[in-house]
Amino acid sequence: MIDLYTYTTPNGRKPAILLEELELPYTVHKIDIGKGDQFTPAFKAINPNSKIPAIIDRDNDLAIFESGAILIYLAEKASKLLPLDVAGRAKVMEWLMFQMASVGPMFGQLGHFRNAAPEKISYAVERYKRETLRLLDVLDRQLEHYPYIAGNYSIADIATFPWVAAVKTPYLGISLAAFPNVDRWVETMQQRPAVQVGMNILQPGFRSNFGQLATADAAAQQSAA
Repeated sequence: MIDLYTYTTPNGRKPAILLEELELPYTVHKIDIGKGDQFTPAFKAINPNSKIPAIIDRDNDLAIFESGAILIYLAEKASKLLPLDVAGRAKVMEWLMFQMASVGPMFGQLGHFRNAAPEKISYAVERYKRETLRLLDVLDRQLEHYPYIAGNYSIADIATFPWVAAVKTPYLGISLAAFPNVDRWVETMQQRPAVQVGMNILQPGFRSNFGQLATADAAAQQSAA
């Protein structure tokens, strides 16, 4: 059993998608980062960096934080979505690191300076918008030759999709018209049942054959309904 501590952010949705793809049983614990739940002593004992997501694998009594590390761990646990051959594994890992080092931070900074910064700084918005567009172009050129980012469907796709899906929302507000291969990939990803469930994590309509809300979270959700 996996305990997943998460929230409705792109990073927070990654492990939920993977757990659905792997058909591993899991319990979802809501960590409301808007209320500061990530700074509680209980959560800091799981992740000293006070970031979501994090997991505890009860089978091995092992806590893991950082979304990329979680994806690698779960894929290796199930022996799925991360190739065993050296070349295939290296390809998936490089695109996973591309998401971790570039797509997530740059898209996230664009979202912050567009929506959350107390002062509107045009230079910052334009800087991160340009970098977001450049990264989308890198993805588009890769996806011109492959159905999925590293060739076959993998944790590289699962890591990247929630961030690219945010591009079309008002939060980032970027059209994919100039990136037809990315747009095609997004539509393909959206058709996967596991992606649909994982993206719906902690939403009122969340339904899963493998995941369940922790009891306290379920009660809170019912009282808020």
